[in-house]
Amino acid sequence: MFRQLTIAAAISALLCPVAYANTQNNSDTSNIERVEITGSRLKGVDLEGTVPLTVLDQDAIIRSGANTIHELLKDLSVLKGGNGTFSTSESGGTSNSTPAGQAAASLRGMGPSATLTLINGRRVAPSSFAAGTENFVDINAIPLAAIERIEILATGASAVYGADAVAGVINYILKEDFTGAQLNGAFSNSTAQGDNSKTQLNLVYGTKIGDTNLTLFADIFDRNPLKATDRAISATAPLTNSYSYLPTLENAPNVYYYSSRSGDELPAPNCQTPLTTTEYGEEICAYYPNQHDYLETPFESISAGLMLNSQFGEVQWHTDFFFSQTKSTAYSSPAPINQINDSDGPFVLEDALFIFDNADGSNALLDQLYIDPFTTQSGRTVYGFGFDARFNDPRTVEVETKNFRLVSSLEGEIGDWSWETGVTLSRSRSSQEAVAGVYNRYQFHGAITGELCADGSLASFDGDNLNCGNSQLLPFYNPFLQGDASNDAILALTQARPTRDGESTVYGWDANVSGEIFTFNDLPAYAAIGVEVRQEELKDIPSNNARADANNGYLVEVFGFGSSVSQAKRQQYAAFVELNVALTEQIELQAAGRYDHFDDFGGTFNPKIGLSYRPSDSLIVRGSWSTSFRAPSLTQAGVKLRTTQSTFDCGANQAVADLYCMGDGTQISVNTLELGNPQLKAEESNAISVGLAWSPSQNTNLTVDYWRFEHEEVIDTNMTAVLDRAMSDASLRHCGLVPQNQQGIAYEAQVCDVTDANGLNIEQQGANLRQILDAYISEFNPRDDELFLPLYRDHVIPLENTGSQTLAGIDFKFDQRFNFKEGDFTVAFSGTHYLTYERNKPGSDSLEKLIGSYRYPKDIARMSFDWDAKDYYFTLSANYTSRYQDDIEGLRAREIEELEGLSVLDSKGQHQVDDWLVWDLASGYFVTDELTLRLSITNLFDKEPPRVFGSSRGFDSINHNADGTRYQLGLTYTF
Repeated sequence: MFRQLTIAAAISALLCPVAYANTQNNSDTSNIERVEITGSRLKGVDLEGTVPLTVLDQDAIIRSGANTIHELLKDLSVLKGGNGTFSTSESGGTSNSTPAGQAAASLRGMGPSATLTLINGRRVAPSSFAAGTENFVDINAIPLAAIERIEILATGASAVYGADAVAGVINYILKEDFTGAQLNGAFSNSTAQGDNSKTQLNLVYGTKIGDTNLTLFADIFDRNPLKATDRAISATAPLTNSYSYLPTLENAPNVYYYSSRSGDELPAPNCQTPLTTTEYGEEICAYYPNQHDYLETPFESISAGLMLNSQFGEVQWHTDFFFSQTKSTAYSSPAPINQINDSDGPFVLEDALFIFDNADGSNALLDQLYIDPFTTQSGRTVYGFGFDARFNDPRTVEVETKNFRLVSSLEGEIGDWSWETGVTLSRSRSSQEAVAGVYNRYQFHGAITGELCADGSLASFDGDNLNCGNSQLLPFYNPFLQGDASNDAILALTQARPTRDGESTVYGWDANVSGEIFTFNDLPAYAAIGVEVRQEELKDIPSNNARADANNGYLVEVFGFGSSVSQAKRQQYAAFVELNVALTEQIELQAAGRYDHFDDFGGTFNPKIGLSYRPSDSLIVRGSWSTSFRAPSLTQAGVKLRTTQSTFDCGANQAVADLYCMGDGTQISVNTLELGNPQLKAEESNAISVGLAWSPSQNTNLTVDYWRFEHEEVIDTNMTAVLDRAMSDASLRHCGLVPQNQQGIAYEAQVCDVTDANGLNIEQQGANLRQILDAYISEFNPRDDELFLPLYRDHVIPLENTGSQTLAGIDFKFDQRFNFKEGDFTVAFSGTHYLTYERNKPGSDSLEKLIGSYRYPKDIARMSFDWDAKDYYFTLSANYTSRYQDDIEGLRAREIEELEGLSVLDSKGQHQVDDWLVWDLASGYFVTDELTLRLSITNLFDKEPPRVFGSSRGFDSINHNADGTRYQLGLTYTF
């Protein structure tokens, strides 16, 4: 009979987990005919090898040494490359960061929302906190202790499962019918400096009571943080010229260049770090984000649950329930200090510099400045100057997430047909609080002008005096004064603690029947027919001081921090049919079709056609074509002005480059307000998969599969396209803030003071923007690096179906086992070779080729050597990621100049990120039938990640890591 390594793993669900721990396989084939594999709803049908399925069985899970689902999946080639899969290394305290403590899996780099996550074939509530506007299932909330195996189908599967299975499906199969008890413990740490240890303990217990089997589990996990400064490669910025003009207050502010008589930025005399020379020859107190970056944030989780299987006559009742709670802290660099209207260069009283007076009363720094009048919040006219700085503490948020999932189903048989029906309730609740580094803009500006009262209120001005009512007026806060407790206490009074609460819920009911429906050429044909009803609800509600709206001029009350209200729900129903027809003894036809209807955007039908040919028991040739779709996420449909940043690509549109980038092909990020769009269409995809699986013997397995996706109507914002449309559409051009209920680009007010040759200003239809730019330069004489149309803030940009992407590649797996008297030796090799990955550039019809570009390696592979003996095992494995280009397109000219000086650029002006090969070791010793000891070492030779200059970390934290050599000690005790 045809055999394949992954199919053998699928049968592992029928084996006792205790047997896995002792590597004893005693197959029970009595129930094989009722196995359902991921990618099909058919039961009782031999589907071995008909789909390109990857299976991680219990043995693979235990031997991996993984503490979390993300750690288990991160080295699989189908989940690497691109920007989709992320872990807590990408989390932060701002809206552009991924949610603290959460992780997602993304097949083919197409994004986490394009990968459908299932548990026992049914859906899971996504996180209520989106990654941007993409809702995703937090895989950190899935308890690894409860997982029997994981099945991964990396091809479109909407014809069977419905929405979101664009790139494929990951199905987590829970343990069931477990008997006995098993205790697992593990401790790991790095051999490098710092304590970034991980500790895990879990217990699984199962018992049989009559015709009922009850399995219980509990798991606890704790991880210490890993700071960027703990690793040499990330401790400092890769380029000296990657500096920011905004140092922390404790390092000492700079004087803003507009207040300098020379037009240069000036450092304070008390800067605590060596001064940095800018490209203009200025000497400044600089900032680099590495000092506040965390490569891994602190994280802890607890989970518990049960799986209950009961037999009532001919009917089986299955119930699974689990609860998990995660806690994490995430950090982003300290918030920049701006003017109240978010412009650069906040003004402070001139008195702030009196601390630098010499004994004779002279003050060299004050002598170099313009001291100008400005108006305070109370209406006073005072004198001062502009400065550049950021707060001391990183923006820090604490997030707690609670998840529970309850599924109860009945199944049985009517004649030769099996039936199943079940209900699902899945919910994810998250709460967030900013605990440090977030400050109220109005209170802070009150503090630096001496208008803050002791109770946190702002003083009023009656024309002569400041009044605090029943409170007391505080001295002004001096940002240049260091180490003064009273001064620091005033700053502390301006700290804010905005909150955010979210909840995501999925209610579902499904039913299906499966069995033989007819015969063809005296061969059986099987069908599965089913229906599904689902309601999804999501709300994400931040506190008022973290929201932006037109009533407050789109100004969030706090600096550098913001969230948005997102609230939506939808109902969906679906019906599907699946057929498996044996056309001949060797050829089988698989066909499926599913209709889904959503109450918010309508219906969609998705078919699938597959053929498999078995010329012999050892060889199968397979192929399939299918369509899939992704419904707009509830966040994308329901978000209200999400405070974020958008990037426009001047390299994609020369007209945009000429107006906003001085003709250069750079990428520019600006503050925007992202607007949900109920008119969004579903993303659509066509998928093709063709391959073969060959097993000439029980010890040899080879699979090769070609795959291709054509993904259209991709949802995102498109700042480049909006800038392009604004050239001819005056309704998208606004002087100052975008008015309420309108969309478009906000320009600095100065732009409206000039006109084109016909006397039209920028808000008028028909205006020539090139002539307006020339007039602006002539009138206001900006600096040489600012010869572009100046944008203001808070551009209102809608989500839209922006374009398409096409990707194709080849997956391969090979393993060869050699049997010896002393044990078995296995060599395995697997990987993915990308043939193409193209998408249209935002705002342009031209295509960009992603393969070989930043974070898109062409080749990802894994090789392993396994030795299994009676009393022990060990595995030596290597993970390989090929080279790709550095992300230097967005670097400033000064940074490119430094790269040229380092001689690291090739003849095309690019820097290549080196390929990476890392060796791991895993081993175990069966001390007794009950006790197993394990030792694993990752990055055995302590290889540093390749240098990346386009990231402040100095390496690519998606495809590589800076953990260094890490060891893990573990034990399993069965009783």
